Amino acid sequence: MEKMTEKSIQKNEILVRGLFMLFFIVIYSISKFMIIGVMLFQFITILLTEKPNEQILKFSNGLGTYIYQIIQFLSFNSEQRPFPFSKWPDGMQTHIESGSSDR
Repeated sequence: MEKMTEKSIQKNEILVRGLFMLFFIVIYSISKFMIIGVMLFQFITILLTEKPNEQILKFSNGLGTYIYQIIQFLSFNSEQRPFPFSKWPDGMQTHIESGSSDR
């Protein structure tokens, strides 16, 4: 009986993760268009002012890290759910926590 309950709990966890994965696939698709928009805006800004917009640099750095976190979650390299289930990333990370402790 206990093994059956344990298996159903594991199956439920996998199904819940699958739902989160579908959610993050949609977010990933949207974020690709955001990167293009940020890139074009920054390019036009540099053409007009000859210097990059600092706020856009910070935002695009965070967005790049966010996309990285989504890919890590979708590829099972991380169990940590990205934003909005955790804090928005400040910028590039040198290390992301992995789902297993032996890495």
